[in-house]
Amino acid sequence: MNETVLLDVADGIATVTLNRPEAMNTMSRALSEGLADAMREVRDNDAVRVAILTGNGRAFCAGADLRERNATGRGFSNPAEVFNTSPGGGIGAADTKKPIIAAINGYCLGGGFEMSLQCDLRIASEAATFGLPEITYGFFPGGGGPVRLPRFIPQALAAEIVLLGERFDAATALRYGVISRVVPPEQLMDTAHAMAARIAGFAPVAVRAVTELMRSQADLPLDRALRLGSSLRWIVGQTEDAREGPRAFVEKRAPQFKGQ
Repeated sequence: MNETVLLDVADGIATVTLNRPEAMNTMSRALSEGLADAMREVRDNDAVRVAILTGNGRAFCAGADLRERNATGRGFSNPAEVFNTSPGGGIGAADTKKPIIAAINGYCLGGGFEMSLQCDLRIASEAATFGLPEITYGFFPGGGGPVRLPRFIPQALAAEIVLLGERFDAATALRYGVISRVVPPEQLMDTAHAMAARIAGFAPVAVRAVTELMRSQADLPLDRALRLGSSLRWIVGQTEDAREGPRAFVEKRAPQFKGQ
């Protein structure tokens, strides 16, 4: 990991902070590599049960670093890159198997917006601004926005966002269903941590299983998604935590989940 991404782990919560405030946390090669390292740590660290992704300064992530792109000629300069199906860097470098909460504190544009769509929960500050402006620069969103967005919200709304390239505020994002909550800026991280702490207090195997199901089901026919859900539910039902929950309820105490 490098200085462009900060990682803090406490009480089962990993807080991952994009740390290029002077560049609006735009996605440079270094930031992409740092974020990939952080996601692998979230995946591999058994002490982590949930992660929060946010940005330092006035932006969550304002998209690709166009200055770096212009200076290096990066993009699809190599035709072979068009057919590259490897996870690459950034948030997609590792399947964390654990929920990720996007705490969107400011500008959430282009690749930053697409990155937020890869998170399981999205909440935003009243100061947040969203958009996919790539079409206005002569290319189009390459981080999955045109694919993921129509799966999350009505196609007509997704088409406006992608084809018009216009920005929209947090209230509009909430109305569209892109995010689930809007809070005052000073309450954003407290709200994210409260949500994360609640998730971290649940049985880890159950949380990971339902996260896996929710991430996978969009690619499956309904009958296969339901069958996968039944299989995962049976597996979770064999754990000690699945016995601890009902036992604690009967004994009128808080459950002590151990991830077993």
